Amino acid sequence: MSEQHHIISYGKLISVWLGLLFLTALTVWVSRLDIGVGHVWGSLAIASVKAGLVITFFMHMRYEGRLLRWLLFFALAVLAIFIGFTFFDVLYR
Repeated sequence: MSEQHHIISYGKLISVWLGLLFLTALTVWVSRLDIGVGHVWGSLAIASVKAGLVITFFMHMRYEGRLLRWLLFFALAVLAIFIGFTFFDVLYR
């Protein structure tokens, strides 16, 4: 079994890093807006995009096989369900 090593260029890694910095600044800006609970949903959406970038590029998930990608998706879906149940519980106390 041969292992392939995927080398990502420094330019791409730096552009992803700059994108993460921009999204962090956008998160701070959204958190300061007075839009009710919209800033929470906006911050969560931005955090999800940032997590996707980190998983895809820095953790090299882009180059993994289909099984590992599906297992990651399944784990994240289960996590999202548990977090949703927690929010549901807190909302209706």
